[in-house]
Amino acid sequence: MIYLWIVLGYLVMLMGISIFKSFAVKSQSDFMVAGRSVSTTRLVGTLLCTWIGSGSLLAGAGLAANVGFPALWMAAGAWIGIIIVFFLAGRVRRIAEYTVPDILELRYNKYARILGTIVIIIAYTTIVGYQFRAGGFVLDLVAGIPEWQGVLLTAGFIVIFTAFAGMLSIVSVDIINGAVITAAVVIAVPLVYFHIGGAGYLTETLDPSHFTVFGDNSFFWAMGIFLPTFFLLLGESNMYQKFFSAKNEKSAKSAVVFWVIGTIVVETAIASLAIFAFSYFNNPEIAGNFLPGGDAERIILHTARYSTEVGLPVWAGLLLFCASVAIITSTGNSFLLTPSTNLTRDIYQRFINPSAESKKIVVFQRIMVILLGVLAYFILTQFETILAMALTAYTMIGAGLTPALLAAFLWKRVTVAGGVASIAAGMGVTLIITVANSILTNLHGYQLLNEQYIILPAAVASILTLIIVSLSTSRDPKSKYERFYTKDASLAKALKEVKEKSDK
Repeated sequence: MIYLWIVLGYLVMLMGISIFKSFAVKSQSDFMVAGRSVSTTRLVGTLLCTWIGSGSLLAGAGLAANVGFPALWMAAGAWIGIIIVFFLAGRVRRIAEYTVPDILELRYNKYARILGTIVIIIAYTTIVGYQFRAGGFVLDLVAGIPEWQGVLLTAGFIVIFTAFAGMLSIVSVDIINGAVITAAVVIAVPLVYFHIGGAGYLTETLDPSHFTVFGDNSFFWAMGIFLPTFFLLLGESNMYQKFFSAKNEKSAKSAVVFWVIGTIVVETAIASLAIFAFSYFNNPEIAGNFLPGGDAERIILHTARYSTEVGLPVWAGLLLFCASVAIITSTGNSFLLTPSTNLTRDIYQRFINPSAESKKIVVFQRIMVILLGVLAYFILTQFETILAMALTAYTMIGAGLTPALLAAFLWKRVTVAGGVASIAAGMGVTLIITVANSILTNLHGYQLLNEQYIILPAAVASILTLIIVSLSTSRDPKSKYERFYTKDASLAKALKEVKEKSDK
């Protein structure tokens, strides 16, 4: 029962902070981008918590348990992506919008905004869906609550938490969540490693391929798990929205440095813990330590629940459970807030009610949070594993959004037609293959293309379309891209005002 009470206590604390922060929400800016006042420290915490989600806790850990350290190719995609983002963070903050579709319309047109919004809604509600499933796993372990009931309870908590205070609540609790996550996994790894017998035990019980670069797989396989996270990170709307929340450009760039360090440490620790613990719990020679069904995706949660079996003191197991809760809730909150912001800002405010008052906008967004929570639950029922959900969502953003988004900042020759066509191509290929997979699996028991490889044709289609269409159409006027390259924040603002007047 102590595990249940600790989990409930942690959730009550998070909800209390969210309710308290809800009284500070006075405007659209407060709810969407925390009043553009987030410090470097809080920005690091919320960036780390947003990225380290159930994709790492469950899908990444499950992959590591099965294939060993080659699974880090999946995490490395994000590490390289974050390093590239360092050179964009200041420029993103300088533009000072609210959403990624804001950027897409600024550089391209309203159709790019609409397509970008659709991409984000599909991908992000998928990601929110597997946070719900992860919560169901936790409640099943700590209280014996049936998984489907746990999923519903988790969904209710995440939806209510997000609806209260938006970005203000998220950045406030994520500094706590980030510290808990980092401490829990960094403490657990050495304790488990030495308890099970260190390198000697691991080399005796694990296949040698677990310690190689690609394992039993190929470079093609490595790219299949590297590229989805790499392209997702570069087009990650949560990241851009949080850069918009930073108090200035310097804070945004400084946060990226500590974010990449924290991400490398935490994701490597999670993979290592999964490998060590799975080798022990799934060892048939160790009586009573079997992992039910050999379910690799639950290995971190199983380690937290039965911590003393692998040499963790009870307090360390409890801390690991709190870290799991922090990972699930923080990622669920952020990935639910972003598409609700897109629907509010990029559809309702842009096309339906441009003159809506700030308070009305906040109310509308809270309603969208609830509706998207329902959609996330529906999408959850369409997939069998969290890894499949993660890779599909990553590909949707990586192929549908990232090429056009990066081109806005890095390639002056990209045209409006090229950007719009690129988004449509990446999203279209991803959807077609995903739907075909679902139909073929139900009818014949096989897939057209495994989820980890969809990124290859989808990204190629998006990038080639971007280049070919841009080079085949007339150059855009300088006024269309000038704001993305100016180093003067005041000039950037003036350019924005000129464009807005011209659009009217």
